[in-house]
Amino acid sequence: MRDNSMLVTGAKALGISLSEKQQQQFEAYYEYLIAQNEVMNLTAITEYEEVLQKHFLDSLLIAKNGVKLQGARVLDLGTGAGFPGIPLKIAFPDMEIVLMDSLNKRIQFLNRCIELLDLKKITAVHARAEEAGRKKEYRESFDYCVSRAVARLSSLSEFCIPF
Repeated sequence: MRDNSMLVTGAKALGISLSEKQQQQFEAYYEYLIAQNEVMNLTAITEYEEVLQKHFLDSLLIAKNGVKLQGARVLDLGTGAGFPGIPLKIAFPDMEIVLMDSLNKRIQFLNRCIELLDLKKITAVHARAEEAGRKKEYRESFDYCVSRAVARLSSLSEFCIPF
């Protein structure tokens, strides 16, 4: 395993203690992300320490704001390569999360990640926010809606409100 002390230390600063299993899950996620990035455009950031900082730790920053994710039901809207949803799920295994994206090839990637990392209570859904927000199974059914780099805040707020 690579030197992941930046991840462990950064998570600890956010009040998150990562077990050996969780550290291994982050490592496996990184390996699969980089391998699949060779065949599909998932991220421009590929250097290990940059991924730790700019994807994994950035995804966990919500914990710094005192948001209680353990046991929560969360929607990751426009998840892309799984940010922030998969890092949040690894760090908070008791939460339930739905990863939603409009591109099916990313959903296929995410389903394989879920399987490889042996994650539970997580679903990847192929849908557009505008359509999913009108569906009964998603409308007003989440405690939190999270997202990274999807749209301007005003537009993103409109997308998230129905959930």
